[in-house]
Amino acid sequence: MFVLVLALVLIVPLVGVETALRVNYMGDPADGTYTRDRDAMWLGHAWVDGRKKDADVTALAGRLEDTGVRDLYVHTGPLEHDGTLPRSVYPRARWFIDAVHRELPGVRVQAFLGDVLANGGPEGLELSDAATRAEVVRSAGQVLDTGYEGVHLDLEPLHSGDGHYLDLLDDLRELTKGRDAQLSVAAHQIDPLPHLHSVAGLVADHPKWWSQEFFGQVARRVDQIAVMSYDTARLFESTYGGYVAQQTSLALEVTPPTTHLLMGLPFYYESNPSHWGHAETVGAAVRGARLGLSRTDPDRELFGLAPYIDFAATETNWREFKDGWVR
Repeated sequence: MFVLVLALVLIVPLVGVETALRVNYMGDPADGTYTRDRDAMWLGHAWVDGRKKDADVTALAGRLEDTGVRDLYVHTGPLEHDGTLPRSVYPRARWFIDAVHRELPGVRVQAFLGDVLANGGPEGLELSDAATRAEVVRSAGQVLDTGYEGVHLDLEPLHSGDGHYLDLLDDLRELTKGRDAQLSVAAHQIDPLPHLHSVAGLVADHPKWWSQEFFGQVARRVDQIAVMSYDTARLFESTYGGYVAQQTSLALEVTPPTTHLLMGLPFYYESNPSHWGHAETVGAAVRGARLGLSRTDPDRELFGLAPYIDFAATETNWREFKDGWVR
């Protein structure tokens, strides 16, 4: 009897959630919910460490031509755990920035800086240390001196409500505003159920979700916020698309209209318990984002999609992105 009761306790809520997400994927997106020419893309480290050549930039420009991608987050770190950034890890950054400006006029290049946080394990960057935060700000100034037009921060696993992270963003915003540069962040997903981040935090060192309130606090401190809306463990395209629709609506509700909101797309294929490739398709993500946009704020101008990541992208990824989003 105990086993039966336990199974019901676990299975019934799961079935309810999956059903709700499937329903959330139903219906048609509103007319006009296509690219606003404000999309972004995450790029790998090979663009700044010497592995890429002029021909590669020309090929990238061909890929991005006739899309709405206007910001490139190129991996320029990782940061050291003390917040510093060795210049030796991005020796070709200036070359890449100049090549993009030549081949893709109007496209901005932002330095994608990240690190593992100490709260996710025995080693990592410690946000509670003021000296470490100051070094992160200095590293941001360092990449802006190189010619980057913005700083894109991705620190994980970042617990919801982390006040030290908000302090870091305040300091970074002061820097980027003074340099007329962008400050953007990669954001965790928002609680699909109330207080889920709290429950997850009790059983995992890497809680996947932020509260909607904390998401809004972050969004108000940056120019761009990109939701990592992948690795969701959804089993079906319909429930994954419904999940993205839900995430889009939750994010729109607390992102001020002056902050540019982007929904991340999985431009890669994996099959594991956190990411089922047959379910997490670009087509489902695009449709889900359009549904969330349609239902919550269809006229939002500062909205876009952000594929992750260039070196793992397939032809199917590109086709579904262009067919579903680019008009």
